[in-house]
Amino acid sequence: MGSDSTLSCNKPSWFSMEVYMSPKLISAVVLSSVVMLSVVGCNDSTDEKKVPPASSESTSSVVPAASTPASTTPTPPSVTNPAATPTEAVAVTEDKWEQYNLGVRYGKGDGVEKDSKKAAEYFTKAAEQGLAAAQYNLAVLYAKGDGVTQDDKKAVEYFTKAADQNYLPAQTSLGIMYISGQGITQDDKKAIEYFTKAAEKNDALAQFNLGAMYAQGQGLTQDHAKAFEYFTKAADQGLAAAQTNLGLMYDDGQGVPEDNKKAVEWYTKAAEQGDTDAQTDLGVMYDTGEGVAVDKKKAVEWYTKAAEQGNINAQYNLGLMYRDGEGVEQNLDKAVEWLQKAADASHPEAQAALDELYQEPAEDESTENAKPTEGASEDSGDAKPTSTAPTKETTDKK
Repeated sequence: MGSDSTLSCNKPSWFSMEVYMSPKLISAVVLSSVVMLSVVGCNDSTDEKKVPPASSESTSSVVPAASTPASTTPTPPSVTNPAATPTEAVAVTEDKWEQYNLGVRYGKGDGVEKDSKKAAEYFTKAAEQGLAAAQYNLAVLYAKGDGVTQDDKKAVEYFTKAADQNYLPAQTSLGIMYISGQGITQDDKKAIEYFTKAAEKNDALAQFNLGAMYAQGQGLTQDHAKAFEYFTKAADQGLAAAQTNLGLMYDDGQGVPEDNKKAVEWYTKAAEQGDTDAQTDLGVMYDTGEGVAVDKKKAVEWYTKAAEQGNINAQYNLGLMYRDGEGVEQNLDKAVEWLQKAADASHPEAQAALDELYQEPAEDESTENAKPTEGASEDSGDAKPTSTAPTKETTDKK
């Protein structure tokens, strides 16, 4: 995440995120925990005497697009009785909250020219006085290399200071540092410890990460029922990645009885937030008629949304829809375009589809096109091609 990311007082955002999900037209379920870090937040749980101001609209930079729950801890006050400029204001006080707010103003460019170095300077002043919100924000700047030299060890140091004061976003972020081994020795049990603390305070990101760890059996005994429990908590707060995972668990009957209608419901919630994995899976549900009536046009619509955002499984599926004229007018040029995008990104079946598409038509024109299902064999030979081109693989659902 670049240094131009907006600093937010209400909605923390993240570094990269990998989601526990499985597109249905590839063979393996991918179980990977997320790696996320919150960008500068503006709340602190250590000084209850402070009265928070009215919240203002803020933006955050999220990778990939996903819902970000607002923090449950109170926001600090704005600078009281500020002088004509932020610099003059800090000249007359060493109050940690005023220093903190100056950092936020410089970080956001709120009434002053945006200056991450100045933001780091004032966050450091407040952090040295023990303000958890400032310690957290400073940690994020070190993690990103925004206004300071990138330093994961420094990030861990300040995340720890804030987390030890029960600062919620810092506990989640510190768990992430432990699970990823960034700036500290990788330690699943420590990650679980901090995720649990934050999850108990209803932090959606921590709940999601715990769910992923239970799903994988990472640092604890694998337990799909527990994974389902934590994904549900996060999904109910609107976290798209958790909604996608719930859809998958209902789809596959992991930790909960199989229910394709419920799968469609959760895929839809996440897909409408722009989650490309959910959009791809929802496209397949419409394509195959699982949990919803078959609607090839809807399938193309969702494949397109995901494909345009770079989802290689959606690109592959969309290429086949154009090739076969399903839900869209047949267009071999479009088919090649989308299959080539997937192949360039190393999709396991796309190159084979292209190779067969370029072959001369066979004499036997009677072979039926195979249709997509929940899963796909790792061996593209499981596909039932037409006489002129490959088709979507077919395997039994389970």
